[in-house]
Amino acid sequence: MSLKVKLVRGMSGHPEAHRATLRGLGLTKVGRERVLQDTPAIRGMINQVSFAVEWSETSEEFKHFGRRATQKAARAAPRAEVKR
Repeated sequence: MSLKVKLVRGMSGHPEAHRATLRGLGLTKVGRERVLQDTPAIRGMINQVSFAVEWSETSEEFKHFGRRATQKAARAAPRAEVKR
């Protein structure tokens, strides 16, 4: 089971701890949605910033996001041999 979380209110004017929590969830812009694993830690983060997010349970598969996940995926992909 996963959770689909969407940012519906902006971060400006809120404490730094709330902004850091939203960044930790991967929500940096209004309207952005993420599919996250359903863990007690994620549920606690959603509870802390419940005024700014909408969430629902979903059967979609969790996908890693961010620069590190993108770089790892690029390294894992088979590379074409270069002929010189």
